[in-house]
Amino acid sequence: MKKRRLGKSNLEVSAIGLGCMGMSFGYGPPADRQEMVALIHKAVELGVTFFDTAEVYGPFTNEELVGEALAPYRGKVVIATKFGFKPSSPGESRWALLDSRPEHINEVAEASLRRLKVDTIDLLYQHRVDPDVPIEDVAGAVRDLIRQGKVKHFGLSEAGAKTIRRAHAVQPVTAVQSEYSLWHRVPEQEILPTLEELGIGFVPFSPLGKGFLTGKIDPTTKFDSTDFRNIVPRFTPEARKANQGLVDLLAGVAARKKATPAQIALAWLLARKPWIVPIPGTTRQTRLEENIQAADVELSAADLREIESAASKIVVQGARYPEALERLTGR
Repeated sequence: MKKRRLGKSNLEVSAIGLGCMGMSFGYGPPADRQEMVALIHKAVELGVTFFDTAEVYGPFTNEELVGEALAPYRGKVVIATKFGFKPSSPGESRWALLDSRPEHINEVAEASLRRLKVDTIDLLYQHRVDPDVPIEDVAGAVRDLIRQGKVKHFGLSEAGAKTIRRAHAVQPVTAVQSEYSLWHRVPEQEILPTLEELGIGFVPFSPLGKGFLTGKIDPTTKFDSTDFRNIVPRFTPEARKANQGLVDLLAGVAARKKATPAQIALAWLLARKPWIVPIPGTTRQTRLEENIQAADVELSAADLREIESAASKIVVQGARYPEALERLTGR
């Protein structure tokens, strides 16, 4: 697996990471724990060194899974986790409230260290920007954790360009994580230019459009009742039908390249900037292997022009989140 450096930092990771959320949360019932441990081990064997989790995934169970699975590989892999939410009420499983108060950040970091079974968190993201806490206070709290040796690198997730600049002025930001793919290109407007200027790495989550860009989802696909895509406007049958042109575009390029649509979608991201590291998630070894092989797919300048030209004529239908979640992004 090729390596990439996140911006100007000294944090070097595999060109493609592994998003672990779906193993425990979001896309239906949690997968079998031991099968997921084996899958994470397989990812390491195949060269993946960058693993993404968060306290809210589960909640807590995903960090515990990642901590258990990666315990044999301490010092050889990079684990990223996140703070910034709290239960709606004590014992509540829904995490709808933001909380990035410095004292809460400290509590979460201590708990994440225990669950991940590590002495230091490699990369700690603010999961969503909290409008009630100045970002300078958030960055200062993480700076203090870095000085204490409990955290190595600071990251932001779904933050706006102004917030990124303000945070970076207090504690250098190593990476920003946001949704980015051929069907969500908003980061190109302000975020990518800002990151390039400041020397910050970019970690696209949902680089396969929550599975849609793989070509395995059509208007008739049924999701488990606990799959959050049931409430995502972009996954209504009508939106899926309207957005099929994007999958057809990828499939056409894939056929010529002897690749899959998913591999072309990931290769397109890798070709955008050398400091972009996508983190596709999966619970299946075949998909894991397919995604990793995307790092070896070379898209020529002509391929990229063809994709850009065709994609520019496709207007993606449907919001990427329900309205309440959409309001938490891009602050």
